[in-house]
Amino acid sequence: MFNLAIDSKLRACDLVAVKVSDVTSFGEVKDRTIIVQRKTGRPVQFEITPNTATSLERWIEISSLMPTDYLFPSRAKSRPHLSTRQYARLVDGWVTHAGSNAKKYGTHSLRRTKAAQIYKKTGNLRAVQILLGHTKIESTVRYLGVDVEDALEISSGLEL
Repeated sequence: MFNLAIDSKLRACDLVAVKVSDVTSFGEVKDRTIIVQRKTGRPVQFEITPNTATSLERWIEISSLMPTDYLFPSRAKSRPHLSTRQYARLVDGWVTHAGSNAKKYGTHSLRRTKAAQIYKKTGNLRAVQILLGHTKIESTVRYLGVDVEDALEISSGLEL
């Protein structure tokens, strides 16, 4: 679940609603997929890394999930998939187990992780905007906390 959260950069409400058929085709985990975001109604495409694919294959197999099933089903009979609150509890436990402060990290930290890494490595705000499904570049700038120092650092690294 955490691997997919980082790869997909999906909000919690979208991650918990992923179905097996969203990430598989003919019983194999896809290299990339598209999910329509609940908040914006816009599709967002993402890559599924080999480590995540391996984890998903194992999870689907040991859970005996069918293509029409939610990837992260709820144990509660009243809910078809894991709730965002339960997902948050899992992230809190995982962060605490890793020795970090659960108050500093949450489900949205997983969404931001890969986006921030891509921005740091490339400085390409437009690419991050597309990957996150933001409609405005200003939203991406705010989301990543880009400031003048970041812009100057990128600029100083370029020689024309």
